[in-house]
Amino acid sequence: MEGKELYQNLLGLNEPWTVERVDLDMAKLHVDVHVAHPAGTRFACPDCAASCTVYDHLAERVWRHLDSCQFLTYLHARPPRISCPEHGVRQVGLPWAEQGSRFTHLFEVLAIELLQAANVKRAAQILRISWDQAWHLMERAVLRGRAAKGAAVPRQIGIDEKAIAKGHQYMTLVCDRQAATVEYVGEGRTQESLAAYFAAYSREQLAGIEAISLDMWPAYISGCKAHVPQAQEKMVFDRFHIMQHVGNGVDRVRKEEHKTLLQQGDETLKRSKYLWLYSAENMPAAARARFDQIKHGNLKTARAWALKESLRGMWAYQSLGWAKRFWKRWYFWATHSRLPPMIEKAKLVARHLPNILTYFNHRITNAVAEGLNSKIATVQKRACGFRNRDNFKIAIYFHCGGLDLYPASVTHRKVC
Repeated sequence: MEGKELYQNLLGLNEPWTVERVDLDMAKLHVDVHVAHPAGTRFACPDCAASCTVYDHLAERVWRHLDSCQFLTYLHARPPRISCPEHGVRQVGLPWAEQGSRFTHLFEVLAIELLQAANVKRAAQILRISWDQAWHLMERAVLRGRAAKGAAVPRQIGIDEKAIAKGHQYMTLVCDRQAATVEYVGEGRTQESLAAYFAAYSREQLAGIEAISLDMWPAYISGCKAHVPQAQEKMVFDRFHIMQHVGNGVDRVRKEEHKTLLQQGDETLKRSKYLWLYSAENMPAAARARFDQIKHGNLKTARAWALKESLRGMWAYQSLGWAKRFWKRWYFWATHSRLPPMIEKAKLVARHLPNILTYFNHRITNAVAEGLNSKIATVQKRACGFRNRDNFKIAIYFHCGGLDLYPASVTHRKVC
């Protein structure tokens, strides 16, 4: 098989495009494939698909293709422009690359596969392109995927924050709970950060949101109430964040009691900080014997821990009515415990109780958002951090957006 015929098949070119010649540069380890079409060829208008004559050709352009063995392979062509009676002069769509790209479809597919498996620097080294070129391929894939995804509103959303740097710098994440994908990344964690997501949809579309999982951050609560119809009935405050607040109350009790005991020469609570944060079933086997010993002592911390563990049982109820009955008993117990940190946390939970009990209508948590948050942290660590926030957003959408990243003509095609 001759070189022209070989590359005609490797490139998957069909009429009217043919390989005119193939140049091999042994010094540079380059293969240059020159492609053209016969004179008099008619092309479809990219806007209306009408068959039109060629108006002129642009200057020769070059696209990087998959390597031929160890040789860098480049495709050369002069893109034609047609004159459409309805739409005027338009550039013809090329079968091997998207408009504005300097890489063929198949090269972009390979690049996407590598960028999903490695950081940008390593992928660029394997592909033998610059870091900027590799990043541009990632950005193109995200823009293409988000454009193809459309503007449908998820039925269930999760809202969470993501710390991006020291000094309390955050981003707001909105995820699709059912698809487990990141739908939106906003600057900061203010009401305006969340409002920018809702602003992209109509009131009718936002009414289609059935449930929202979030923590008790006031800005997010206000943002939901301001934009989502009947948000009060749809918001569910995450049970794990509730338990985190109560766990912090237990830790405050421990600190105060430990300080008092040390003044008396009692080291019972020494090195027990993390033991009180465990649930009973997750207690490490190596620490269980010691914990059982101190748990049954006459300690304020033990009473606080018992309150925490008891509250976890509220979410096990199947009926809202029984959950309310449990809450009344627990709240009385907590507020009469004579443990100020636990009294404070009980009152905090009571203030947000209506949107804690909506759990029994929707049965959702923020676990999906937290899982995506963890995945984003891995992306951030693999890249050794991001100085540019826009680049960080692109990386989040690329790895966690659930987008169709591939060029339309080779969607889902894997390159070995």
